[in-house]
Amino acid sequence: MTNQPRAEYPRPQFVRDSWINLNGEWEFEFDDDRVGSKEKWHLGNRKLYKTIQVPFAFQSKLSGIGSNEFHDVVWYRRDLTLPDDFQNKRILLHFGAVDYEASVWVNGVLVAKHEGGHTPFHADITDALQAGTNKLVVKAVDYSKDVTLPRGKQYWHTDSASIFYTRTTGIWQTVWMEAVSNDGYLDKVKITPDIDEKQVEFQFFIQGSDSNAKQQMKVEISFNGELVSEDTYGMRSSSGARKIRLNDFNDHGLGAWWTPEHPNLYDVTFTLLVDNKAVDVVTSYFGMRKVSIEDGKLCLNNRPYFLKMVLDQGYFPDGNLTPPSDEAIKEDVELTKAMGFNGARKHQKLEDPRFLYWCDKLGLVVWSEAANAYEYTEKYVSRFTNEWIASIDRDYNHPSIIAWVPLNESWGVPNIQIDKLQQQHALTMYHLTKSLDPMRPVVSNDGWELVKTDLFTIHDYEWREGVLEERYSSSDKAVHAMPANRRLFVEGFPYEDQPILVTEFGGIAYKKSEWEGWGYSGADNDEDFEKKLRVVIRPLLNSGVVQGYCYTQLTDVEQEINGLLTYDRKPKIPVEIIKAINDRK
Repeated sequence: MTNQPRAEYPRPQFVRDSWINLNGEWEFEFDDDRVGSKEKWHLGNRKLYKTIQVPFAFQSKLSGIGSNEFHDVVWYRRDLTLPDDFQNKRILLHFGAVDYEASVWVNGVLVAKHEGGHTPFHADITDALQAGTNKLVVKAVDYSKDVTLPRGKQYWHTDSASIFYTRTTGIWQTVWMEAVSNDGYLDKVKITPDIDEKQVEFQFFIQGSDSNAKQQMKVEISFNGELVSEDTYGMRSSSGARKIRLNDFNDHGLGAWWTPEHPNLYDVTFTLLVDNKAVDVVTSYFGMRKVSIEDGKLCLNNRPYFLKMVLDQGYFPDGNLTPPSDEAIKEDVELTKAMGFNGARKHQKLEDPRFLYWCDKLGLVVWSEAANAYEYTEKYVSRFTNEWIASIDRDYNHPSIIAWVPLNESWGVPNIQIDKLQQQHALTMYHLTKSLDPMRPVVSNDGWELVKTDLFTIHDYEWREGVLEERYSSSDKAVHAMPANRRLFVEGFPYEDQPILVTEFGGIAYKKSEWEGWGYSGADNDEDFEKKLRVVIRPLLNSGVVQGYCYTQLTDVEQEINGLLTYDRKPKIPVEIIKAINDRK
């Protein structure tokens, strides 16, 4: 056992044995007067006089600081000593996420600069290292009041209010190092399943190898411990691709497909050989599944699939955006499934890779949604586009992700109904996403004011059963309704028989803890809460038009008390009752 926070391996879909977790106590300091750069704090010679528990942001209790004050420039410092098995290797330094801009120095040498509060980055720090102790310094710059920043639910005022919550500044996901060979290493692998052809495609990307050397990639695939495929392929450049037929994929694939009900996963080991010597070994996994739209039906593995999702904002009482432990992440997935949901719409957050791992492993589909800004500018477009591309690149391989949602409720494009620039931005995000990933549906602007979109998604907090029954009795009535007094599509982009889903609804406030707050409607006691859950869910299950829903929400979050669970993850009524409601019982 260890007291180190978030000690588990941070990138479970691309695993190496030789790694070091750098979470724990770091020196820390606010730099409100912006003197750190002038005084050369980056050299690491100056002690920082606060301490912080990485990877928790200073606004969280688990950081050891827990302050809501605005501090937009912060510095971190710690010493590094490399173990023996890291000697004579290339050393990669990884950051899961730093909000918003990060600069990283090792022994005074700038090794990385990164922009984007939700996406990972890494640096090869080998040439900056020295014998013995090394000095690692990180400067993070946030823009707490900038509403053009892709920020999700982080509020630009001191205290949380309405639908907005505590901010996150600086490091908020795991920091770690790994050692790779001087002769080359595998940078990433892109995995694309094809259940119709009973094959999987791997795209390999190699770094640091000699172009004149003989390069080969050995791929070993197993399923339930049994070897399925093993072969070695020549690599003539730093990238290459290979399609592999899965000979065990019989019985129409039913025994090997990935679904929430049967989350079957293949294990795979990649070995890079240079001049016939193994120089890098990476273990991973993948799921064979297909998401498609056939004759107006949303299908999983070529069969219509009704989505029963829950809105999951990924906030925790003591960690804010950072889950306190891997066990807490797993518990959220288990509770979601126990309540009869088969999916989660991860809302306004690119979630920790460990969450996607547990969804892959335990069986929960995910809609991956960007953290949006609130106002539209050219600077916003640049920031947001780059971060969204990096988000897709990070998570492309996860079988649990079945949809991409770049925009939500016109955040960042508030005048999309009349502003051609904002319409083109939403269209661009749709087509850009399709160009990076043609195998998943894309929602251009979840909730209302849709342009080109694969799924027609509606946010509707109506609480009267009769109104919901009438509204969703036909597709024509559904798409011409105006929940929240918003048109569901932008003029010029009419409904084109896409699958209709209600992707936010419910939001029933029910106070079951000391937290005071609000919701979209209210319940007085357990019996009333159960009754009102049935009233809003039943019309969608019985509609015949609606092909899925997403209930708001999984947990209470700060001042919002419309969760099925309290903020500390206690069910407000027995999970068996909620499951029965989702199961039409």
